Amino acid sequence: MAQGTALSAGGGAAVPTPAAVPSTTNSPGTPRSMADEAGAPAAYYAVELCFDPALENQVLKAWNAMARRQLSSRLIDAASRPHLPLLHLPATALPDPLRLAPSLRALASRLDPLPLALSSLASPPSPLDAGVLFLAPTPSAALLGIHAQLCELLRKDAGVEVPEEFRPDHWVPRCAVAVDVPRGRMAEAFCVVRELKLLPVSGYLMDITLVEVGPVVRELVSYPLGCSGGAVAD
Repeated sequence: MAQGTALSAGGGAAVPTPAAVPSTTNSPGTPRSMADEAGAPAAYYAVELCFDPALENQVLKAWNAMARRQLSSRLIDAASRPHLPLLHLPATALPDPLRLAPSLRALASRLDPLPLALSSLASPPSPLDAGVLFLAPTPSAALLGIHAQLCELLRKDAGVEVPEEFRPDHWVPRCAVAVDVPRGRMAEAFCVVRELKLLPVSGYLMDITLVEVGPVVRELVSYPLGCSGGAVAD
């Protein structure tokens, strides 16, 4: 499923899991232009699948290792939890993001926590994503089905047209592990993950969330998979 250069992890010692991630800093992978001006409006909204705590901590080990080696520090300081992004929508296309909440709640209520295996490390082939590394999951019909259901629900119930790069025939599931890696140090970044003996790593997708991404990241709603309830941020 992942595109670009792929690498399985190998030997080395693990880096301790970092402390809890702050809740008022930039989103992983957010371009610099989106976070330069404090108080700027949201750049986009994201629908994400989040992990169980054990899997989340494994991904955080990689974020911490990248920061310790001064390869990429933005993820360890980010507001966003480790996640798989299902959809990004420009803020200009979604004046009222909470109108997505009923569709997300409906989707979460009919799903169970989904097993997930992150099995490879990749870098996107696009020059627009230079300096980015992500963990790619082993493809599964269930994961692709969740994404397809989301796109259909949002189209039918909320009147939202999914951007081309997030449509079911183009979507590439990925979990960011590093952004803005300096030019010439990508091979070193790959080696850091290999030294962690991280891959493959397995766990569960547990929640579907809607976040606002701008100078800071703010969680708007979060629904556990398999539950009819959920949380709405202040």
